[in-house]
Amino acid sequence: MSDWDRDKNPGWGDQSVPSSSAAQQSESGRDWRLIEKLVLSSQAEQRKSRRWGIFFKSLTFIYLFVILFLLYAPVQSGFEKVGGEHTALIQINGPIAADEEANADSVVTALREAFDEPEAKAVVLRINSPGGSPVQSGYINDEIERLRAEHPDKKVYAVISDIGASGAYYIAAAADEIYADKASLVGSIGVVAGGFGFTGLMDKLGVERRLYTSGENKAFLDPFTPENDKEVAFWQDVLDTTHQQFIEQVKEGRGDRLKDDSRLFSGLVWTGEQALDLGLIDGLGSSSYVAREVVGAEELVDYSRRPSQLKQLIDQLGVSLGSGVASELLQSRVELR
Repeated sequence: MSDWDRDKNPGWGDQSVPSSSAAQQSESGRDWRLIEKLVLSSQAEQRKSRRWGIFFKSLTFIYLFVILFLLYAPVQSGFEKVGGEHTALIQINGPIAADEEANADSVVTALREAFDEPEAKAVVLRINSPGGSPVQSGYINDEIERLRAEHPDKKVYAVISDIGASGAYYIAAAADEIYADKASLVGSIGVVAGGFGFTGLMDKLGVERRLYTSGENKAFLDPFTPENDKEVAFWQDVLDTTHQQFIEQVKEGRGDRLKDDSRLFSGLVWTGEQALDLGLIDGLGSSSYVAREVVGAEELVDYSRRPSQLKQLIDQLGVSLGSGVASELLQSRVELR
């Protein structure tokens, strides 16, 4: 053995150097800890994702359930059973038409409920309408007359708030008595039908109308073809006939209370004060006044029928605006207004 070997630090060559296996174990431990963290993090993320998934699925289910409920919910009645005598109130608001809130089915149903209720001492029709369909107005008018004949001890009072014109007055004329505010608009006993002609515009745009029919009058009053004098005369006769039906119903309902004035059936509208002088109404007052002072049963119970919540929501959002504008442009309708 050399001096070098004897003199060197005895521990120098034999120092323990970390073995490769220990290093691998340490490295492996760090890897496992990292994998464990990743797995736990993934599990937490999955749980969170699952919770949000359940939440949104539940929300979607509730949303669909509410939509289906609103869609198939029947027309609601504002009537709630009460004890003791009261005055039945039925509201007629807005245009009178089959697809409006003031339609014959809803009003007639409310009328029947009110007449069948023994605690209802009288029926008040609170009217705020510019008119509308003569057919819907006629249905309601006829039903009021039928119910009055069936229940002679129960009177019907029509109370006009802002406006009770044309088809709305057609309905009011069937009541025993009519009341209004002094500033209400009353009357407009006439018929109107309107539309638009597009022939001039089509000529300017270079659009040619191509219409094929079988039947001489199948294209009657087509808005895209020039007016025909015979068709206009025929349509005027239809309007005159409808107007005469309106006049006869008003005369039958009001009787000798109407004053002899040629302007009554000209389509003019009057204030409540003027209408009182002309015999179109019987007095000035509100529905509360009539219930309290005329009927003698101050409590008013609303029997009006309400459309489904979904329809009300759609109407509020104005979804039907486009279809309404289109129908006004393309259709000619007879209206009492």
